[in-house]
Amino acid sequence: MRILLAHDYYRSSAPSGEDVVFRNERTLLEEKGIDVVLFERFNDDIDDSTLNKRLQVALDGAWSKGTYEQLSNVIRRTRPDLAHFHNTFPLISPSAYAACQDNAVPVVQTLHNYRFICPGALLMRDGHPCEDCVGTSLLPALRHRCYRGSLPATGAVVWMLSSNRLRGAYQDLVNRYIALTNFAAGRLIAGGLPESRMEVKANFLPNAPDMGFGGGNYAVYVGRLSEEKGVRTLLDAWRHVDGFPLKILGDGPLRHELEEQARRGALSAEFLGFRPREDILEVVGNADVQVIPSECYEGFPIVVLEAYACGTPILASRIGSLDEIVVEGESGIKFEPGNPGDLAKKLNGLVADRSRLHAMRPKARALFEENYTADQSYIKLLEIYHRALADFDEARGRQ
Repeated sequence: MRILLAHDYYRSSAPSGEDVVFRNERTLLEEKGIDVVLFERFNDDIDDSTLNKRLQVALDGAWSKGTYEQLSNVIRRTRPDLAHFHNTFPLISPSAYAACQDNAVPVVQTLHNYRFICPGALLMRDGHPCEDCVGTSLLPALRHRCYRGSLPATGAVVWMLSSNRLRGAYQDLVNRYIALTNFAAGRLIAGGLPESRMEVKANFLPNAPDMGFGGGNYAVYVGRLSEEKGVRTLLDAWRHVDGFPLKILGDGPLRHELEEQARRGALSAEFLGFRPREDILEVVGNADVQVIPSECYEGFPIVVLEAYACGTPILASRIGSLDEIVVEGESGIKFEPGNPGDLAKKLNGLVADRSRLHAMRPKARALFEENYTADQSYIKLLEIYHRALADFDEARGRQ
């Protein structure tokens, strides 16, 4: 089988987990003997130095004639059996779907975020979930300037979504969508994407570490230190946690504020900054629990997979996909998002019952091995590809 993989990389100044997932999936397919054809674009190449150039990027983001022609040439030269898209915004654009369909190549699109139904892509506003545009018009996004806080930039994304909805690009040109969780699939369907073409396949973790032993007598947080991640709630909760240290791995705009908060409150919180993956896995594997206090709709955080692979139970916000991914009492427990008191109460309960924490470790690892390995992901991906091919052939037969 020959698969065309397409992805628009985020700027190197703002790296994204989507880029990591794309590379992981590409490597997986190649290791399994799939012939991979790449169609890649890089947002570092965007020239937005003048108003005219910014307008051209916006127009091309809605429907790029250049992409249509370039991808058509690639398809005619390489003859892939199927095209699988990851991020298409803004350099690739939905015109790529038309290039595939016009050249008899079925299309699969992985939905790493909510871009197709939300101009801000995250179903979030002011650090909290927002569904004002789900199943309605996109006017609320314009009113709140949901993309980069800019009315012109938000208008460009609204135009991209609206024009392609009218064109039927999302309904007619994609044979299969892949959502990362059932929760995400539900929101995307509510936002107008076709339920009959929606699949669910989680992210996976390549090169999984050995199971850790825990017992380090600390909790760990891994991730960006920003508002939507719930890190303010995390630090507030630690004022009510006695004698149980917190190790914080990561960086972000709130780091200095949080460090000052920890210093003033004499909190047992250690900020470790960015670390290599090997260091992260060692810290996570030795932790008794990993805290994920997000107050936004996460996609499928790699930090969850790393914790499960290490056998480390998770204390997570009961929100969005996290409520689905974390199995209460088995791989972790959950607390009310944005509620530091409930977080502290749940954590103190776990710390007081170490036998319960220890019993969760093999269950978390088993959940990983049953659902989130590279082999499991490959099997599910091939099943989705074959269904997309069958649907494409059936549709052509009706024409």
